[in-house]
Amino acid sequence: MPFRRLVVTGARGFLGRHLVPVLEARYGAGRIVPLTRADYDLEDPAQVRRLFSDHQPDAVVHLAAYVGGIGANRDFPAAFYYRNTLLTALMFEAAAAARVRKFLYPMGGCSYPAAARSPIDETQMWDGYPQRESAPYSLAKKMGLVAAASYRIERGLPAVVIVPGNLYGEYDNFRLKESHVVPALIRRFWEARLHGAEAVAAWGSGRPVRDFVYAGDVAALVPYFLEHYDSPEPVNVSSGTTTSIRELTELAAELTGYPGRIDWDPSKPDGQMVKIFDVTRMKSLGLDCPTPLRDGLARTIAWFGANYATAADGLRL
Repeated sequence: MPFRRLVVTGARGFLGRHLVPVLEARYGAGRIVPLTRADYDLEDPAQVRRLFSDHQPDAVVHLAAYVGGIGANRDFPAAFYYRNTLLTALMFEAAAAARVRKFLYPMGGCSYPAAARSPIDETQMWDGYPQRESAPYSLAKKMGLVAAASYRIERGLPAVVIVPGNLYGEYDNFRLKESHVVPALIRRFWEARLHGAEAVAAWGSGRPVRDFVYAGDVAALVPYFLEHYDSPEPVNVSSGTTTSIRELTELAAELTGYPGRIDWDPSKPDGQMVKIFDVTRMKSLGLDCPTPLRDGLARTIAWFGANYATAADGLRL
């Protein structure tokens, strides 16, 4: 086995809920230590050191982050900057001190410059400022990329960074004020069908295009990066496919069984028209995120329907 003990922080989060079963299947459940904030406060240096003393991992997947919707980012920019800076810096320092054999760190595509040209490849990471509304969060997370290179040079920490695209799937955040487009659409159509609404309003023209990736596909690739990838250069992990917001919306309506109208409101803003991730580097490693959007959406909708009472309230199951 390549690893004796593998710690996963943020194990009860969205990606963590997909990842832990993958790691347990590959390395054995007894080797995986899934941790949450209830176990350790990773913004406290003493508790971070205690984590490594208690479990003595030789590998870490650091998913824990302080996250929220665009509204929360606007209202609490200092909290998002400060807390995520601590979560990043303390874990890198402790992992280096513990001489772990691999440290995997995911950062969001929101850390790319707001004006990045699609398809967005990894070389554009430092070509500008991220979207201003979420920049305190995005830049704090982006420091993980700086940390990965710095600790590799000075302390020999074999840290790697992946950049998942627009994740969706089971266990997502379905709170309407905070959710991203996929869970928001699923919930709106599900509830419209439930209450017999004649129409669902949709903002803009539906013409913007995005690149969506099923969370289970990203989780399935993590063992490769733990075992075989050894570079500070980040890797985009996404489907690389182009889907318009109109296509996504119509597919969500179909798969939720909503029979009513979709009323597009062109007076509302479309936002960035094109945001697609270049996955050339990922594919050069022989990797792929193969789940078609229809299949991934169907799985997500089935999970949401089965867990509606708790998922709609954003409660952890």
